[in-house]
Amino acid sequence: MRISLNWLRELVDVAISPEELAETLTMAGFEVEEIEDRRPWASGVVLGKIIACEQHPNADKLRVCQVDVGSSQALNIVCGAPNARADIYVPVAVVGTFLPTIDLKIKPAKLRGVPSEGMICSLAELGLSKESAGIHIFELENPELGSDIRPLLGLDDVILDLTATANRADALSMVGVAREVAALTGASLRIPEANGVVIEGKESPGLAVEISEAQGCPIYIGTAIEGVKIAASPAWLQQRLQAAGVRPINNVVDVTNYILLEWGQPLHAFDRDRLQSFTGTQDISIGVRFASSGESFKTLDGQNRNLQAQNLLITASDKPVALAGVMGGEDTEVHEGTQNLVLEAAIFDQATIRRSARAQGLRSEASIRYERGVNQAALTTACNRAVALILELAGGTATVQKTASSGDDLSFSRSLELRLDRVNLVLGQLKRGQTGGSKYLEPEEVKNILTALGCEVVQTEKERVFAITVPPYRYRDLEREIDLIEEVARLHGYDNFCDTLPSKTEPGYLSPEYAAIRNVRSAFRAAGLTELMHYSLVKTEGDNQVVLANPLFVEYSALRTEMLSGLIDAFQYNLEQGNGALNGFEVGRIFWKDGDAMKEADAVAGIIGGDPTVWKWQQSGRDRPLTWFEAKGILESAFQELGLSVEYRQDDGKQDVYPISGGQDARPTRLHPGRTAALSLNGKHLGVFGQLHPQLQQEKDLPEQVYVFQLDLAVLLGELGRSNNLTRKFAGYSSFPASDRDIAFFAPIEVPVVEMQSAMKKAAGSLLDSVELFDEYRGDNVPAGQRSLAFRLIYRAGDRTLSESDVEPAQQKVRDVLVEKFGVSLRS
Repeated sequence: MRISLNWLRELVDVAISPEELAETLTMAGFEVEEIEDRRPWASGVVLGKIIACEQHPNADKLRVCQVDVGSSQALNIVCGAPNARADIYVPVAVVGTFLPTIDLKIKPAKLRGVPSEGMICSLAELGLSKESAGIHIFELENPELGSDIRPLLGLDDVILDLTATANRADALSMVGVAREVAALTGASLRIPEANGVVIEGKESPGLAVEISEAQGCPIYIGTAIEGVKIAASPAWLQQRLQAAGVRPINNVVDVTNYILLEWGQPLHAFDRDRLQSFTGTQDISIGVRFASSGESFKTLDGQNRNLQAQNLLITASDKPVALAGVMGGEDTEVHEGTQNLVLEAAIFDQATIRRSARAQGLRSEASIRYERGVNQAALTTACNRAVALILELAGGTATVQKTASSGDDLSFSRSLELRLDRVNLVLGQLKRGQTGGSKYLEPEEVKNILTALGCEVVQTEKERVFAITVPPYRYRDLEREIDLIEEVARLHGYDNFCDTLPSKTEPGYLSPEYAAIRNVRSAFRAAGLTELMHYSLVKTEGDNQVVLANPLFVEYSALRTEMLSGLIDAFQYNLEQGNGALNGFEVGRIFWKDGDAMKEADAVAGIIGGDPTVWKWQQSGRDRPLTWFEAKGILESAFQELGLSVEYRQDDGKQDVYPISGGQDARPTRLHPGRTAALSLNGKHLGVFGQLHPQLQQEKDLPEQVYVFQLDLAVLLGELGRSNNLTRKFAGYSSFPASDRDIAFFAPIEVPVVEMQSAMKKAAGSLLDSVELFDEYRGDNVPAGQRSLAFRLIYRAGDRTLSESDVEPAQQKVRDVLVEKFGVSLRS
């Protein structure tokens, strides 16, 4: 909330500087995000009067003005504003003035041959508006030429941008902040009162108020005011609203906004004549109820709202005229021709307003305050003060005031017991105790602090125990003893207590699961992939999606069942923006429905594509498609970094594209049917890796070959958590030379290479150091249904150089197992 220091000084005596006040409030839990000092904006700008205005002799759009600023001689100023004329009062920046808003220092100058000794200013040049059509003209009764114009425009003010915590609803008002400043500084407080408000009590016009939803609206006050005259608000009111970031509209609406800022009590003014025309009756019955199915009405922002059952409505003769506590209706708003009003002042339930506002995706200054909790005890005061201001500024007569109440106890009083020993136990010793003073807070100090907050403090029969009566404006906040202790700490100052550490401390550490996830992220980044992050919210498309009952946006109302769609969209977007191929990965959560049950799991997904080369002069500048084995190599390097041995098998179409069963099967339109591999880890299904389907690639206008993968993070972490993977162990290397053997054969196409490699390792025994496929051929001179494969087998021992008698028996076992188990035809 933006706090005007001038306004605040009318409510409480602030003797300290704005910077000191900001520091005091921040240390008390009210963070001051910005200090906007307006005083330098117009330093040196004075009030002047244009006594003569003539056309510039050498420019059609310029005028030469003689301006009286209270000095012995009038200033000659060249002005280009279209509204410059004689006999008007204007702000004048004299020579030597610096205007920081436009970064301009006023110097003597000649404009088209005519000397100019200053500048007549617009509001934009003074920092009060973004743009202005001309110079600003004052409407003053007793002008004092040459006087500082800052008090006339509210530029002698300092604005504090204050952020209050969610539990401090009272701080969303000037009165609430004034109470806090008074408690912190010990200054005297002046609360504005509504004096002289008289309700005439005429029988006509008729006004009735009925509440059918007592829980949603415990109290409602309707006041009828006749004979008002809509006009612009006086300057002081407009300046206060502008300082708070509120746009002035007219005197009636500005008063309701003013009371909102002053007391934190939202109000709304209806045009009574429009209410009668809208309902078709002279006697208006104001009601409060929830919306019915199919109802709709247009709010003040011009949007037609389709109402939902959780929307609380204000009705006139059962027709909706406002979203209760959120926004009024366009059909009954106050306008230039309004003569009669119905002023609403009410208390609405916090949760009800929160649900209603979220159902419409609409938040207003009123709903923000109702959601946090409005001071119920100040309702009548705020209402009467608004009525008094409207009668003062817009004229008219208050004729009828009707109140409807739920009948519940609205005293808003609470008594709590505060134990001084508990206060000292929670807060600890004071720093003054280190210099010989009392180590703990004394009873009188605690009593003074709570009394300054407005609490009534009484000593009970128990020793060192107080009975505390909470003030009505802190009724929603101070509920328990610990809340009172927090207030004592805040006002005494957190920095005045000694720093204490627990008697036994342990160094922080990462949980094994989180450490493993960090290792996974690090491994994929080391493989050259960029880590991405997408929203978990997506459009509603499939039957197995988890759909949100109350989404923030209709366009994103379901939770994602897979992660590939977001990666493909990000890849496409980067290409369209000219950023090249985006090779990236994401660690996130997916959600799905399994029957009536809702499930969730973590997954790792990635996308790889585009030309891997940097310089393309060898390819005449053309992109080279990424091959299957290059993409697989990137994924393999990540697995190698993690110390995992992942098996790739030809996808048979039975495994889901998602690592978690129950996901929507998107393979027919997502992955290439002949270039998709199922990944497994120690016999557990890990995920899939494959090339995007050519049809999808053409639709998205992607490079020729793009590859994606999605892995089950739980399987990955389960393997990383095994004892042999927790700590990497050093294995000694052999200093003796290796002996290599090549073997080539024809093998059936359907036999996976990984199975043959596994069989060869098992048959050769411990001497076999590695098996690597280095050639595959299909075509001429190869039997139908088969392919030619060539492997290189490396044999090595750690204690000797292997001889032919060591290697040949192992190599023969390899030949035998390949022939017997897989039916291969040996070529070497």
